[in-house]
Amino acid sequence: MKALAAIGLGTLAYALAQTTILPALPALAAALHSDAQSVTWALTAYLIASAVLTPVLGRLGDLYGRRRLLVVALVVFAVGSLVSALSTNLALVVAGRVLQGAGGGVIPLGVGIARVAFPPERRAWAIGIISAVFGVGSGLGLVVGGLIVDHTSYRWIFWITAAMAALSAVAVGLVLPEPGKANGGRIDVVGALLLGVGVTLPLLAISRASHWGWTSGRTLGLIIGGLLVLVVFVLFERRSAEPLIHLGLLTRPPVLITNIATFLVGCGMFGVFVLVPQFAEAPGSTGYGFGVDATRAGLLLAPGSLVMMAGGPLAAFLYRRVGGRTTLAAAAGVTALGTALLAAASGSQLSVLAWSFVALIGVGLALAVIPTIIVDAEPAARAAEAAGVNALVRSVGSSVGTQVIAGILAAGVTAATVLPDDHSFVVAYVFCVAATVVAMVAAALIPRARAQH
Repeated sequence: MKALAAIGLGTLAYALAQTTILPALPALAAALHSDAQSVTWALTAYLIASAVLTPVLGRLGDLYGRRRLLVVALVVFAVGSLVSALSTNLALVVAGRVLQGAGGGVIPLGVGIARVAFPPERRAWAIGIISAVFGVGSGLGLVVGGLIVDHTSYRWIFWITAAMAALSAVAVGLVLPEPGKANGGRIDVVGALLLGVGVTLPLLAISRASHWGWTSGRTLGLIIGGLLVLVVFVLFERRSAEPLIHLGLLTRPPVLITNIATFLVGCGMFGVFVLVPQFAEAPGSTGYGFGVDATRAGLLLAPGSLVMMAGGPLAAFLYRRVGGRTTLAAAAGVTALGTALLAAASGSQLSVLAWSFVALIGVGLALAVIPTIIVDAEPAARAAEAAGVNALVRSVGSSVGTQVIAGILAAGVTAATVLPDDHSFVVAYVFCVAATVVAMVAAALIPRARAQH
């Protein structure tokens, strides 16, 4: 339990860093004398750095020891938090956020450790807890960020995550033995660079598409360029003696289809986190909003975020009883149901709270069961690598989903209020429902795989 608590604390810090910044962006822009568009780089840089570093750190953990790399990732994350907290200009804040992106390695490394350190009957439970903590932190981050923005300085967002990451690094170093023997070998530097460039270019385009336009030359050029680099990455990895990512393992049907479902879940899951606060904070003059502050808007998601913690034990129970694909399909279906209810009936704060609660139960269950499906389908020696790629896929899905939602809302802005109209929120919710329904279908098609050892 001590080891799991140490990993969980680091996972919580990483998750909080992802969403606490959202309510703080206006305050950050005012304090740093920047504009609203430029300050979004504090979010964009973090998401891109996390997506790129997550599979790299997972592979390094398989090669040189997962506990060692987990401590390194947490220390780098803590240093990045300190840099952002102490910075007086936006460039340094963004630099700190890039360093914070190393926290993305916490999940694959923690999952890889749990794959080896826990017996088979407790493995799904341990992995589910780690994943559920990520979901809880992502939801509570909006509440915590709102409280900080409304009552103190935005800098506390970084101070808090710095302290959590530092404590987690110390705890991991003290209570967690190195699980198993590291494989050894060398890091595929060229592969890592190709993957970094190939992932960064499309993510950068997606994150800025709502400002540049989805059909602009800059957006399309970066997406096409990134995809071409990823093709080169695949060709290079197939010929490498010690590849960064073993593509043969990741293209096995159980892993491939689970990653497709993960991408779709990522597209749909952040719909609740992004849409509910914007909907609730819109003034009553829009005809739909409640005109609440950031704290109250975050509190509408608090019950659902807290119940996500139950996703770990529940996912472990269902995984043993009915299997991973049925559990994931059910989770996606529950998420789709809650999101559909938000689209159809959001006339009161109570209804928004209730339907968000339903949707987030599904999100928590999905996040908890997906890593277990992945690592049980792969050899233990590749567990962190496989989990790292899966986390990358989820990050890309979340980025795509978030930007599609932003584009839908932007298209619905009215001249009278300079805010999206009610119909655009419905369309955005329907997009999220569609993504999670397709994820449900994909999950049902995951073939059964014998656990790897």
